[in-house]
Parts: sequence; C-alpha cells; structure tokens
Amino acid sequence: MTYEPVYTRTPRNAFIPSPVFVGIVAVFLVSGWMTWARFGNVRVDVFLFIVTGWLVSLCLHEYAHALAGFFSGDKSVADRGYLRLNPLKYTSPLLSIVLPVVVVILGGIGLPGGAVWIDHTYIRSKVKDSLISAAGPLTNVILALVLAVPFWLGLGPKLVQLSSGQFALAGPTSHLEFWSALAALGFLQITASVLNFLPIPGLDGGSIIAPWMSPAYQRAWSLFAPYGFILLFLALWQTKLGSYFFDAVFWIAEKLNLSEGMIQVGLELMRFWRGS
Repeated sequence: MTYEPVYTRTPRNAFIPSPVFVGIVAVFLVSGWMTWARFGNVRVDVFLFIVTGWLVSLCLHEYAHALAGFFSGDKSVADRGYLRLNPLKYTSPLLSIVLPVVVVILGGIGLPGGAVWIDHTYIRSKVKDSLISAAGPLTNVILALVLAVPFWLGLGPKLVQLSSGQFALAGPTSHLEFWSALAALGFLQITASVLNFLPIPGLDGGSIIAPWMSPAYQRAWSLFAPYGFILLFLALWQTKLGSYFFDAVFWIAEKLNLSEGMIQVGLELMRFWRGS
C-alpha cells in the first residue's frame, strides 16, 4: 500500500526570495544604471541588462505557475522551493534557464523553457488546472505591458522609418542604449507570451487545454509533449513560420509603442562580441 504525502505546514521561509534571485535582481539593477550612465563598455552593460532582465522574467514566470499551484491545492511546491524564485530549484535548470538564455543571445527570441513540477493529484478543478498553466505566460504579458509604459508616456525615443527608407529618431534622444535595451526586453516578453499561449503539447498553451480533453486524448497529448518544444524550435528557424511569427510579434510591439528599430538596436548592442 502506498500513501500520498500530506503537507500540513508550509515552511516558514517558503515565500522569502532566495539569495540567487536577489543576486540576479541586483545585477539587473546595477547593469541598468551602467547602461543609463554609459559606464565602461556600454555594449557589455546592455548585454548584462538584457540577460539578467530575461532571467528575472523567467523566474517570475515559473513562480507564477508555482504560486497558482500552491493556492489551487498543491502545497508541496513550497517544500520544493519553487516559491523562493530560485532558478536552481526548477525541474530542469538547463531547459528552464540555460537554453532560453542562449536562444535570447543568439536568436533574439524569448523561447519558453522547462517548468516547475506541479502535483496535479491535489488539483480538483479543470479551471484551476488551466489557470496554473496560464499563470506563467500571463506574467510575461504583464511584464511586456510594464516595460512598454515608459514608451507610452513618451519618455523614451522611437526610431521611425522615413520615406527614403532610412530611420530617424523621434522623441527624447538621450540614453539611447538604455531605451533600446528596454525595448528589446519588452520584445522578448511579447515573444514569450505568444509562444507560450500556442496550443502545442509540452508548452503552456497545450497544458491550458489539456485538462478539458478526454483521458485518451490526454494520454496521446502527453506522449507528444516532449517533442513539442523541439518541433517549435525547428519550425521557427527552418520554415516560413518564423517570418510570420516575427511579423506578428513586431506588429504587437508597434501597438505597444515599442518600435522595431529600437528593438533591433537593443538586440544588436547586446551582442557585444560583434564589435561596433
């Protein structure tokens, strides 16, 4: 006979951010100031600012899943350390952190990674099950909107295309590196939001609809889950779907006042090894 563990008490420090997360936030803030002040090599500053900012968003994405799971009935996420925003506690740090960061650096896209593990035997509602999966990408949506606020308010510059095909700056022109890095970060949140809401096995979008399937379809869906991520990766880089995807994402970014020109400048500055 087997027994399911019973969690009657949440660890006292369950909701205290881990030193790892605090360190990532500290580097993000310092590199943001360095980018603003053009301290040292500004391209390295932009690299640190974008990469650590993306790491923070990855931690918040997974935290949202865990928090929704906790309040939906799975108290075991507290014992696993998921509520402390520690990326080293994830089921697969390689998929959840390393691979998404590498893809951001090389491809300039917020590719979704792995996830925290939720014990669904404690979740007694299909609605809650879907909300747990939706919590992560909804966090990316919120972050995209937050990052777009300064551009809505006209605090940052905007690159506009002239009739000649050339680009020109509109609005405030100071601290261009900082604003372009911020626009690139907002763009990454948009890509992550769109990708994570796609109804593909293994992604959050697929997990949102899975609870509403029959048991037979759920089993088939789970069989394809390990390959959904790989197929998506290949489709974006090897087919025309990648072009359609980026066209859609840049369209959304423009609606949020994040100009394509500023985003491209930010992503190019991030790749400091390419030189000036």
